[in-house]
Amino acid sequence: MCTPRTLVVLATYNEIENLPGLTREILRVLPAADMLVVDDNSPDGSGRWCDEAAVSEPRMQCVHRAGKLGLGSATLDALRYAIEHEYDVVVTMDADWSHDPHHLPELLSAIDCADVAIGSRYVKGGAIECWPRHRRLMSRFINGLSRRLLRLPIRDASGAFRAYRVENLRKSSIKNVRSTGYAYLEELLYRLEQGGARMVEVPIIFHERRAGRSKISLGEAAGKVATILRLARERRRDARPQNVDGRNNPA
Repeated sequence: MCTPRTLVVLATYNEIENLPGLTREILRVLPAADMLVVDDNSPDGSGRWCDEAAVSEPRMQCVHRAGKLGLGSATLDALRYAIEHEYDVVVTMDADWSHDPHHLPELLSAIDCADVAIGSRYVKGGAIECWPRHRRLMSRFINGLSRRLLRLPIRDASGAFRAYRVENLRKSSIKNVRSTGYAYLEELLYRLEQGGARMVEVPIIFHERRAGRSKISLGEAAGKVATILRLARERRRDARPQNVDGRNNPA
């Protein structure tokens, strides 16, 4: 059986304290994989470091963007890169060590029987380390809202540690994803699920970042809620019976 061509993606903004060690460990765990760093013009030199590292590491590439354009748009750019360069599997993960690279082989094993493999904090064997109570409550609330309103068949829709089968991304509606911030996580899964993607969850231990500052804010949390409500309205609209001319009946 052929080893799938795999691309591991890191979206970065001011992650120079984490990037060198993390990329080294990822490539050690997955020696046959390639790596793409999508950098939003980090003032701390993350993108410059990546360019220098790529000179001696042929498995590494760096895409430079004009500024801080958002995690969602960075990830969608990376998914399009994987499609254009004909990879079989693309893996996304945080660039701050919150996602331990030792889980990568488990995700890649799970993708053999699914279109999306999700590193999950909320299935048996999964856990979160060192989070304050308010972050736990907010995360639980967001994920509960996703299951209830979007009918997503998973327990962790807000985590970025995922493996996607590129063939499925190629034929899906990811071009319709509008979210540019962290809310892309729920919207992308919703679009894929609407397209019939098979999803599986793999338990992971989620760690607090090792260095640098978190990009999570109340604004991002509010954006997630707004996105879920928008998608829920879209889902209800699409579920309405249609007239013979193809138009939705009024509610």
